[in-house]
Amino acid sequence: YLARKFFYLWAKMTFGQVLPSKARCFYDQKILQKTFGEWKDQWTVCREKLSLRADNHYRHLLLNLIFKAWRAYLCQQQGKRNKYYVAVSHAKKQTLLRTWQHWLVYVGVQRTKHGMQSVALAFRERSCLRISWAVWRRQQYQKCSGHKMNILALQHWAQSLQFRAWLQWRELYLYTQNEKQKDTRAVTHHQHWELRRCVGAWLGYLNLHRVKKRQNELAQEFHRSRTLRRCFSAWQLSWECRRRMRAHRGDVEKQAARIALWRVFAHWKHYVLYVEEAQQCELAEKHYRCHLLVLQKYWNCWKSRL
Repeated sequence: YLARKFFYLWAKMTFGQVLPSKARCFYDQKILQKTFGEWKDQWTVCREKLSLRADNHYRHLLLNLIFKAWRAYLCQQQGKRNKYYVAVSHAKKQTLLRTWQHWLVYVGVQRTKHGMQSVALAFRERSCLRISWAVWRRQQYQKCSGHKMNILALQHWAQSLQFRAWLQWRELYLYTQNEKQKDTRAVTHHQHWELRRCVGAWLGYLNLHRVKKRQNELAQEFHRSRTLRRCFSAWQLSWECRRRMRAHRGDVEKQAARIALWRVFAHWKHYVLYVEEAQQCELAEKHYRCHLLVLQKYWNCWKSRL
């Protein structure tokens, strides 16, 4: 279809507004206008029906594509929601597990501290050096407090790193899903635009063909009226001449002989034209059948590509 389109553009730029193929087509239509008058009307009706069927098929195809895109979009949104719920549940489980582990560590540390405190109290009871015990107790308390604060700081730092990593993963996942959705929408929009452009070009071609057909019919009617006027003027002049020549018998006899000869020649000419018209009708029917076969072939190719 694109190759034929650019070929017509090239031929139009090379040969002008009237192409040789169009001139041959106009010549063939002038020859076959008397035989296929009724057929043209029927073919016009059939072409209008085919255009209506093509419009209905195009609308049905657009609705089908929109429904498929909508269904794919719903499936994609459902998949995204399921993945998001799974990710949130997994994050909650991981946070709960880490909290439980930290709590177990804290319980162990508290048990160790209680044991150390009991040992220190027993040592204080056994020792008489209260000053040394007080100094040692202060240092032990400061050391334990510093160790506990370090542990809590490390836990908070690890949790903040995990939370930041999860937020970065979530942003990257949402960005990837948005990019995929944009690509899918761009491909669908491009396909719809190409399909709409092809159908618009095809409809424009049909309208142009109808306008040219109407112009050809008007030209044929003008040619018929002009030919009829010429024949009527010629017949009127002949009738005036015969009326003037009736006074002369010899001329009348010659004129009668000429009329008889003209009638014989007219019958012979009508017979020859009837034979030629029959042959032209057969050739026109063969050409029309070939044209219908080619048209059906390109129509099937266009439907398959569509």
